[in-house]
Amino acid sequence: MSLRLPDSGAEVAPDGRRLAPSATRNAGPILNVLRRVIAPGARVLELASGTGQHAAEFAPALAADWQPSDLETGNFGSIAAWSGAVARPPVLLDACVAGWVVDGGWDVILAVNLLHLVPEVGAEVLIAEAAQALVPGGRLVIYGPFLRGGRPTSEGDAAFDADLRAQDARLGYKDLGWVMGLMGRAGLGVEVVPMPANNLMLVTFKT
Repeated sequence: MSLRLPDSGAEVAPDGRRLAPSATRNAGPILNVLRRVIAPGARVLELASGTGQHAAEFAPALAADWQPSDLETGNFGSIAAWSGAVARPPVLLDACVAGWVVDGGWDVILAVNLLHLVPEVGAEVLIAEAAQALVPGGRLVIYGPFLRGGRPTSEGDAAFDADLRAQDARLGYKDLGWVMGLMGRAGLGVEVVPMPANNLMLVTFKT
């Protein structure tokens, strides 16, 4: 099922690049955090690269070996159009299906605005497998909206969460405590970084 999302009507340039306003808005704050997490030359796997805007901005800014990925091959054209000069070609990857860790050794695995768009069982798989795919000292970095104590933190978040659940009852915001519990069971410590618009970045490290 194709979800109705705030960026569903993203503009498309003649060269195939899609422009998602949310990616434009959140790129700066996310990059500020990544600058202290990603060392030059680090191998970075980006999950659900979407339009490719983040790969295009982050890879050169961080001098990283950047691997975009996505579940939808229909996004590959936009990803390549945005980031083809600074990142590897996108690969097909569903991080919510067990068994995707065939190429470990990632220094950083990044997921932006993904957890609320997948079922709980998918989030469990993603975190468990990502922990296995990281090198010692590697980081899983997750950005997005979360429930706190089982509740949204704003009216806008409550409305978006309800809309996602109406479209697919398996989806919706994940509770911060629940996600941190998954990370702990996967052997990951967590730093919680407050971000604009009530979002958070969870920056993990192997314990």
